[in-house]
Amino acid sequence: MRISDLDYDLPPELIAQEPLATRDASRLLLLDVAGDDVSDHRFTELPDLLPPSLFVFNDTRVFPARLQGNKATGGRVELLLLRKSPEGTNRWLAMGRSSKGLRAGMELSIGDGDLKARVVRSLEHGQVEVDLWAEGDVDEWIERAGQIPLPPYIRRLPETEDRTRYQTVYARRSGAVAAPTAGLHFTEGTLRALEAAGHRTAYVTLHVGPGTFQPVQVETLSEHVMHEEVYEVPETTTTAIRRARAERRAIVAVGTTVVRTLESSVDTEGRPVAGMGTTRLFIRPPYRFHLVDHLLTNFHLPRSTLLALVMAFAGVDLTRRAYREAADRRYRFYSYGDAMLIRGRSQ
Repeated sequence: MRISDLDYDLPPELIAQEPLATRDASRLLLLDVAGDDVSDHRFTELPDLLPPSLFVFNDTRVFPARLQGNKATGGRVELLLLRKSPEGTNRWLAMGRSSKGLRAGMELSIGDGDLKARVVRSLEHGQVEVDLWAEGDVDEWIERAGQIPLPPYIRRLPETEDRTRYQTVYARRSGAVAAPTAGLHFTEGTLRALEAAGHRTAYVTLHVGPGTFQPVQVETLSEHVMHEEVYEVPETTTTAIRRARAERRAIVAVGTTVVRTLESSVDTEGRPVAGMGTTRLFIRPPYRFHLVDHLLTNFHLPRSTLLALVMAFAGVDLTRRAYREAADRRYRFYSYGDAMLIRGRSQ
């Protein structure tokens, strides 16, 4: 598969810049793979569009990872925190940006100056290791001084509302720098409606990294190297999946991050294994899915690995048709946009 296969036309005004007033007021495009059909719905219809199934959600929480500060010389600097050192210290891997670069030994003042950073070393691709310190709990200072890292296609500064709206209502475990956006449409009422319709729910965790926005920059997809992300599948979720299989319930992945987590967790016989791990799994056509029967997702960027995953699940031609029709029907695209339910062939 070539990079040009991931191209499509999209009018810029269809890129959603703000969330809707109500999360579940979004539209829902139903892509029926078995029926080779595309139809319009509202997100609130979701519980009735599938027989009783197991919905699997990603409970990661986006933290305010973007820090603005200054060098000792007064020059501006920006850090995008990626992940904390596994040793449990306040050393972080970050993306660093400044006019003249960041060098080992530089000390930085973040926000009003109550949070400090020291560059430990510079790495490739703009990454740095930094030590953070403050009077009191550093994580609390990050929460105060940091900004929610909105995607680059949202062309405005973060607002107070983004701290809650660029976050799922079931977010529990802090560590993501991007939201699992398929989950942004759910409200507590929507979750109750799923339960009332006979559906069950389970959770995994995958801390979404900035590589989710990285376009594929090689001509052939097989040459692309995926970014690494950390995930965890609880024993309760593998038990729920085994029970769903025994009861012939479909498994619905709420977002591409759930797909990658579940597909990364399987053993050699395609059964889910509980535990923590890291994944660089790049799902693209052709791919045989082991666990996922249906996929709820948002609309994704051209030339992205996420679009390749959707094409692997729904088929290349049918995905292109769905995206073309979504644009023609004026759906809202990307993180704060509308959703698509891909109903697979199993039901």
